This record gives sequence, structure tokens and C-alpha cells, in this order.
Amino acid sequence: MTHLLDGQIALVTGASGGIGRAVALHLAEEGAAVAVHCRTAVAAAQEVASAIGDRAVVVQGDLTDEAACHRIVREAAEWGGGRLTALVNNAAVQPVQPLPGMTAADWRAVVDTDLGSVFACTQAAAEIMRDQPDGGTITHIASIEATHPAPGHAHYSTAKAAVVMHARAAALEYGRFGIRVNTVSPGLIDREGLADAWPDGVRRWQEAVPTGRLGHPEDVANAVVFLASSLASWITGHDLVVDGGVSARPTW
Repeated sequence: MTHLLDGQIALVTGASGGIGRAVALHLAEEGAAVAVHCRTAVAAAQEVASAIGDRAVVVQGDLTDEAACHRIVREAAEWGGGRLTALVNNAAVQPVQPLPGMTAADWRAVVDTDLGSVFACTQAAAEIMRDQPDGGTITHIASIEATHPAPGHAHYSTAKAAVVMHARAAALEYGRFGIRVNTVSPGLIDREGLADAWPDGVRRWQEAVPTGRLGHPEDVANAVVFLASSLASWITGHDLVVDGGVSARPTW
């Protein structure tokens, strides 16, 4: 039985839980060998790797450190026999802070993680992919907040908007090397305890979204698998929105 990603070597950042975990597992289910990145949640990352089996390895590092980004990418490629065919830039933080009173340090903490790591990991991965006959794919996990900001998320929304534009710029400059770069922009993705922690938000989302439900991590993972596969061989510089149709809802 063939799979969409047979023979691929993938690196998923922030893969110890949530969307990253689902992406790592789905890539593996479709045949890829997966480097599972974490910053501090080593035990959770090892659990993901164990679920995949001998086609997975854990790589650890702080993605706000440019040198660490390059090291992580290099380690993943070395583990993959010198190849890296797919990078998924998933790692991100999403604190809630009102813009009035937000400090420059607060701003940098989000932007350095959510955007700076995308820049550094993409640059490092592209240096490897450009010398491969089949190039490679790079997929950033952005957000519908890139175009629909939410209160308390000025730093996050701004960083995600920049992530979308980074993918378009990278697609333009790396395309001649056979490297495709895209984004996936999820809507509200369910997680354990979300309905209890934010009941009003969950209720409002369910009332607004045409499909009537929150997203699941697997919904995002399926989009990533598609973009990393040959099915998307002529798709680059694209933002694939995965939000159950909520962005289609009139705002007036």
C-alpha cells in the first residue's frame, strides 16, 4: 500500500501536543519519517515519537534562538540521512494581553517565537532542500487572526499576518529551487478544557461557523499533508484557510 508521503523526511516544530502532535502523526501515517521538535516538553514529544515508532526522533531547542533553529534543522536532516523534504513551522505562543500597556518585551516574546522561528527554520531548511533533486515543502501554521484580529491578540495577530506574507515571499524566492512554501490558517481548534475555560467564546463560534463545530487538530493536519504531497505540486505561496467556513460569515 502506498502513501502520499512515502520516502519523505519531515520536521515538525512544536510537535509535543495539540496541532503539532496531530501533524506529526498524520505525516507519519502517510509514510513520512518525522523529527518531533519540542522546547521543554520532552516527555510529551517522546510519547509522540513512540506512537510513530522507529521512523521518528525527538529534537529539542528554543526556537527564539537563531542558532538553535539551525541546529534543530541540521539534526533532523542528519537523522534523515542528509535529507529534509518537509518542514512544518507550527511552534507558537498565544498569550492574551491588551495592547494598551503591552511592553516591548511582551511584544518580542510573541513575535520572536511565532515569526522569528519561521524565518530562521525556513532559511535553514531551504539551504538543505535547494540542493535536493526534488526540492522540498515548507508549511507555516498561521491563523485566521492574520486577517481577523481579536482583542488581546495584537502581537499574535500581527505575527501571524507576517507569517502569511513570509510564506508568499519565500515561495517567490525559493521556487526556482523546487521549494514550495505555503501557510495553513486554522480557525478555533478544540482542545481539552477549552469549553470550560472559554464557554462564551465557544458558544459564539458554534453559532457563527457554517459547519456548526469547532475544528479538530486533525483538520489542520490533513491540510498540511495535502500541501506536503505531490497532490499540491503546483501550489505555492498560498494560504489554505481551515476554519469551517467562519471567514465567509458576513460581519455587518
